[in-house]
Amino acid sequence: MTIDFYYLSVSAPCRSILMTAKAIGVELNLKKLNLKNGEHLKPEFIKINPQHTIPTLVDNGFALWESRAILGYLVDQYAKDDTLFPKDAKKRAVVSQRLYFDMGVLYQRFADYFYPQYKDNAPADPEKLKKLEEGICFLNKFLESRTYVAGENLTIADLSIFATISTFPLAGVDIKQFGNVQKWFDLISKTAPGVELNQQGLDECKEYFKR
Repeated sequence: MTIDFYYLSVSAPCRSILMTAKAIGVELNLKKLNLKNGEHLKPEFIKINPQHTIPTLVDNGFALWESRAILGYLVDQYAKDDTLFPKDAKKRAVVSQRLYFDMGVLYQRFADYFYPQYKDNAPADPEKLKKLEEGICFLNKFLESRTYVAGENLTIADLSIFATISTFPLAGVDIKQFGNVQKWFDLISKTAPGVELNQQGLDECKEYFKR
C-alpha cells in the first residue's frame, strides 16, 4: 500500500490530515511541495490535481484533494471503526456540518483577516477580526453541551478545527475569552493523536512568518 501525500506542514488543512493518519495508524508517503518554486505547477502534478492545490492524496492511483474530503476518505477506507466519522446518518451529518463550518467560516474568516497582513503587509482590519471572533463565538455555542465539537467522541471535525484554530495565535487572535473553546482546545492539545505533528507544523509557521 502506497499513499502519497503532497503537502506543506505550515498548512492547517495538511496538518489535520497528518493527525488523522496518525489516529488511524496509516503511514503516508510524504511529498512536501515548494510552492514558491512552483512545484505545484509542474505538469506531473497538474496531471494529478488540475487545481494544483495542497493537500493532495494519491492512494494507489486514486487522487483526491480538499482536506476535509480526504479526512473522510481515510477514515472510511482505513480506520478500524467509525468513531472518527460515524456511519450513523445523523451523527455523520453533524460531523459534516462542523467540517463545512470550519472551511466556510473559521478557516475562511481567518484567511480574510490574516492573509492580507501576511501577503500584502496590509494593516489589520478590525471588521474582519470581528467576523472571525463571531465565528469563534459560534463554535463556543456548539460546545456548550458537548465535550467535542460534534458530540461526545473525538471526530475528524475536531482534528480539522483544531488545526485551524491552533494557527490563530500566530496572527495575534486570542481564544481565551471563549471559555468553551479554550477548554476544548486544551483537551485536544493533551489527548488527540498526532498533536505533536501539528505542533511541528506550527513551529515551522513561526519561522515562515518571520521570514
